[in-house]
Amino acid sequence: MAATNLLFREDAYARTCDATVIAVTPEGGVIVDRTIFYAQGGGQPGDVGHIRLSGSSEIPVTNAVYGADRSQVVHLVGAEAASRLKPGDAASLHLDWERRFKRMRVHTALHLLSVVLPYPVTGGSIGDGDGRLDFDIPDAGLDKTDITDKMNILIARDAAVTDRWITDAELDANPGLVKTMSVQPPRGSGRVRLVEIAGIDLQPCGGTHVRSTSEIGIVVVTDIEKKGKQNRRVRLSLAD
Repeated sequence: MAATNLLFREDAYARTCDATVIAVTPEGGVIVDRTIFYAQGGGQPGDVGHIRLSGSSEIPVTNAVYGADRSQVVHLVGAEAASRLKPGDAASLHLDWERRFKRMRVHTALHLLSVVLPYPVTGGSIGDGDGRLDFDIPDAGLDKTDITDKMNILIARDAAVTDRWITDAELDANPGLVKTMSVQPPRGSGRVRLVEIAGIDLQPCGGTHVRSTSEIGIVVVTDIEKKGKQNRRVRLSLAD
């Protein structure tokens, strides 16, 4: 079966697209030939929104996930709604843009957090306006106000956020690019996507990001938790 073309990799700001249904799963998933919906992974939730068929009402999408071989994106709509679609149907996909954009801002902010705190990352998650990273770091007197100030200084630099691809071999030759200890960049296609914040950060990432750090807006570090002997969880939130 044909792979899903991941349009969100090419343009994270695309809010709608036309697509053709490839398959419908018994569990209530819809697979299309191209999508703007980010599929859950790397700590970032799958996108939500709706699918619209010609002359029909909107079908809510409650999540987007990868299929078994990760070549296709499954849009979860429920068994009853999925039964209304069939292979070959033309459809238009529409994101819940407000939610997606908050996640883009938070995800980019977490990259900056990994710069302000240059320690191995043991975990993380992205919410709708907030997020967190876990660090392999002893209790070294981390201060919420200090981290907040340093992050907002980086955000104010209005640094461009871009992406490019390198081969698996190039990544193997530069292991320092990988900051996460528990989650490794997805492999199998022979190449890995890098996200660069100009003059600030460069690391493998498959998520969606803003085009410039200034789009993040003001952030606030809301909590620092001790989760183990050398594990500190740092939470941040968008100020708005």
